[in-house]
Amino acid sequence: GCIIRQALGWHSGWQVSMQRIGIIGGMSWESTQLYYRLINERVRAVKGGLSSAPLLVHSLDFAPVAAMQAAGDWDGLTALMVNAGLDLKAAGARSLAIATNTMHMMAEQVTERTGLPLIHIADATAACVRDMGLIRVALLATRFTMEQAFYRDRLMAAGLSVLVPDEDDRVEIHRVIYEELCRGIVRDDSRATYTRIMAGLRDRGAQGVILGCTEITLLVRPSDTDLPLFDTTAIHAAAIADQAMAG
Repeated sequence: GCIIRQALGWHSGWQVSMQRIGIIGGMSWESTQLYYRLINERVRAVKGGLSSAPLLVHSLDFAPVAAMQAAGDWDGLTALMVNAGLDLKAAGARSLAIATNTMHMMAEQVTERTGLPLIHIADATAACVRDMGLIRVALLATRFTMEQAFYRDRLMAAGLSVLVPDEDDRVEIHRVIYEELCRGIVRDDSRATYTRIMAGLRDRGAQGVILGCTEITLLVRPSDTDLPLFDTTAIHAAAIADQAMAG
């Protein structure tokens, strides 16, 4: 819905040079490769021909990142993300994007230290939810994203009410992300679990579901729920492509 409508405002051709976007990815590479494809498919659809986005991708090794997350070493992760942003700036990036929901925990520090604008995944997602006229949404994500305030507060600042699953379901959602989806494993029983959780959130009043981890799109399909799904990977990729085409 909102992604298509956003695209209608662009004009094909070479009137405007595209902006070079720096992407901090690799968390995990399973979703970063989706970003690359989706961004370039959108640019080609809008500009036509052989057009593609001028992207710089700093792909981190996810193994130490995940270990630092599990250990709660957020200061170390902040330094890692800031340094990645500075590397991208030095390479010529004019804007930045973090190709994962959880690591937006450091979004403000990355913006402050690099001095570059950041295309924020939660802002793009909230705009899509509001564009559909919805207010009350469920959030499926890593435990960090569901339980800490950095992401939910951003959605609530946009006027949304956010529901998260209960603790046992949050634990299982998180396990599936790290033990399966980040490793390229997609299991039917895990899809059934997510479907059950989404049904429970619908019964609690959710009008839609934010897939707030960029790997969840590998598992959950529109046919798995009667609620609208907000795929943060696709939404963020569209926003990045639009920023590139803005020149």
